[in-house]
Amino acid sequence: LVGYRKDVIEYIKTKYLKFLDEIKVKPKHFIPISAREGDNMVISSKKLPWYQGASILEALDDFKKTAAKSEQEFRFPIQDVYKFTGEEDDRRIFSGRVESGSIQVGDDVIFYPSRKESKISSVEGFNLPPQNEAFAGQSTGFCLKTQIYIRPGEIMCKKKDRSPHVSTKFKGNIFWMGRQPLVQNKTYKLKLATQHVPVVLSQVLGVLDASELASIANKSIVDRHDVAECIFETLKPIAFDEVAHIPETGRFVIIDNYEIAGGGIVLAPVYEEVTSLKEHIHRREKAWVRSEINPEKRAKKYQHKSALLVLAGPVDTGKQAIAKALEEELFHRGKFAYFLGVANEILAGGAAASNDKTLNKFQQIQQLGEMSHILTDAGLILITSVSDIDEYELQALKVLNHPHKTLVINVGGSELFKEQSDLNLPANTDPQEAVEKIIVLLNKWIMLDPEYAI
Repeated sequence: LVGYRKDVIEYIKTKYLKFLDEIKVKPKHFIPISAREGDNMVISSKKLPWYQGASILEALDDFKKTAAKSEQEFRFPIQDVYKFTGEEDDRRIFSGRVESGSIQVGDDVIFYPSRKESKISSVEGFNLPPQNEAFAGQSTGFCLKTQIYIRPGEIMCKKKDRSPHVSTKFKGNIFWMGRQPLVQNKTYKLKLATQHVPVVLSQVLGVLDASELASIANKSIVDRHDVAECIFETLKPIAFDEVAHIPETGRFVIIDNYEIAGGGIVLAPVYEEVTSLKEHIHRREKAWVRSEINPEKRAKKYQHKSALLVLAGPVDTGKQAIAKALEEELFHRGKFAYFLGVANEILAGGAAASNDKTLNKFQQIQQLGEMSHILTDAGLILITSVSDIDEYELQALKVLNHPHKTLVINVGGSELFKEQSDLNLPANTDPQEAVEKIIVLLNKWIMLDPEYAI
């Protein structure tokens, strides 16, 4: 229609290059064609002598084919861990779907983000003959030579392969479909592979109105039907790949109020020391107005330093009975102690509470940490029990309670953070026996003088 004119093509090319540059897309070819006449479709057309580039077919042939999924690095997101107790079956089967790569019995594996290591001892399948290998696309299970303790959501990889990124921050592109805009300082739920974690929007880098393909500058929120490049921060470390490397572990969705509100892709990890939790604590400490009665004066008055005692472990392991017995013993010995009970039920309550298990657990930890900071700042020995807390949530609790001491008593033999615990007790330990051991721990960490030992 334009007579194959070079100036028209160059004008179109200039306009598109400007637009593509805004969304950081670099084209490999600009090909002037006439589809009806077949010009530059298969071979170069004599009607466009000024164009010396590839035809459509030549350009397509020039692209490199993506490697088959079975030839990529091994990625196996853990969906669940099954343990059988009947008929002397002591297997622990790590189940899920192989998203990429392949693996064989005897291969060394490593889990992310925990970085725990083991070796494949068997490939498991329901009603199948013994398997020695698993490939991308298979839903299967594995047993390990050395037993490790992890939660669903971790990604199993071959130790010799290139590892995924592990971080709490990443840069990603997101298409937002939520009724309410994506905003900063609100906690959402992120789902990436089998990982479910709280996430916040840390920064909006750029926004594109998908309905008009127009770039919007200096926008701090992401409205419905916007495409945005953002920095996201998760409240605990996650494992992921760039979408260009392994798409299956580089895609994510964001849940808002039980609905999928956005879908996105991971562009790159972001490694920064500053986190939203640290920023929150910095703002809290800056705004905190204290009296002249400092922690040292309180410790001298009460003859002990303050501390948070967290009794952690699985449900129904006797944690609360031990906590109550400890409070009573400390009270009778004249110590300034308090047991904060039913934390899991009352924390994060009220109108603002979320019924989402992932977000509710985060709110519990956050509120427990804030309450602990107040009460330990007042000089108390605060005692609480929390069920099924993981090592990252435990670390967040310690950070929120800082600079006051946090002591962890692991009740029930949970292997997830056994090394991080200050004291490990078997499940359903006799409360008085447990109290004696905890008092030895307290005398070591919070007594000012042996004369005032508990």
